[in-house]
Amino acid sequence: MVMKKYMMMAAAAAAVLSGTGAWAQNNDGGTTATTPPPAQPTSDDARNALQKQEGDVDNAKLLKDTLTAVKKEYSLIPKGRFSLVYDATYNYLGQQQIDAQFNSGSLTLFNITNEAQHQLTNQVSVDYGLRDDVTLNASLPVVSQYASNSTGQGFTNSFGDMGFGARWQPLGRVSNMPTMTLNAGLRLPTGNSPFKGIADLGNATGSGFLQGNVGVNFNKVIDPIALFGSFGFNYGMTARHLLQQRGSEVLTSVKPGQTFSFALGYAYSLTYTVSTTVSFQEAWSRSTHLSFQDGTTSSTQQQTAAVLSLGLGVRVSPKTTISTTLGIGLTAQTPNFSIDVNFPLQFD
Repeated sequence: MVMKKYMMMAAAAAAVLSGTGAWAQNNDGGTTATTPPPAQPTSDDARNALQKQEGDVDNAKLLKDTLTAVKKEYSLIPKGRFSLVYDATYNYLGQQQIDAQFNSGSLTLFNITNEAQHQLTNQVSVDYGLRDDVTLNASLPVVSQYASNSTGQGFTNSFGDMGFGARWQPLGRVSNMPTMTLNAGLRLPTGNSPFKGIADLGNATGSGFLQGNVGVNFNKVIDPIALFGSFGFNYGMTARHLLQQRGSEVLTSVKPGQTFSFALGYAYSLTYTVSTTVSFQEAWSRSTHLSFQDGTTSSTQQQTAAVLSLGLGVRVSPKTTISTTLGIGLTAQTPNFSIDVNFPLQFD
């Protein structure tokens, strides 16, 4: 019985030592305590890490800032405040063109040419709050592009078309209702015109004509999702007094067709600092009419342009959100793809 009692005491002591750390002998005959192993993270620790921390913003605020970066038309700034934003956009357009000629039913010419255009647009936009419900905007783009086609190849640096606009929120924010914003703008033909100089050289950085646009936008935040959509109309003024050689004819005027567009999408808040956006945009343009020096006219076909956009917004400070967007062209009239980076120049 005594032997059994001592064996039970030894087993209990071994269990205690294994749970709290054993005592080991050092070289000097002393003893040192071994540090207990660190505690393993629990499911409660993981939940606490994902919860809102001090200094984090509400999802609604993050979603609003993400929409502002993706589309300025969805937001306003307070009266008397300025907002300065830098936006960099890279576009790539590559396509093949087939030039075929027939004579008396026989093919006399067949040629395939490759065209490629790399375009980088650096744009600075300034917003000013005229009133709490009215925001004015001005933008100045600088375009750098490299173009290569059958006519030649070259690198161009120039200003693009300057823009001026205004946004108005006529109804303010109504509880449980989407927020509506009206916008109107004007674009000046300050960039290189595609209707002047050598035709099809690929050095145009502007539209070549004066443009006006109006639109209406809606957005609704349903935490953690924000839904948004828009409708727009663009009208271009006739470009006159042109003398551009196009083959055997001389172009004298261009009357662009009106454009109708719409967009819809959503933003989703992944965490209190990261959100994503998915949107679809489509535009229909009516025929453009061209007039030549010999009195003849020509019209283009109606065109449809569509883009699918995938975006990521990251909050780097309580008042600053950086947004990156990848645009994928779905029709021949749009770039193959585009990459856009948008962030404020002021961090206060």
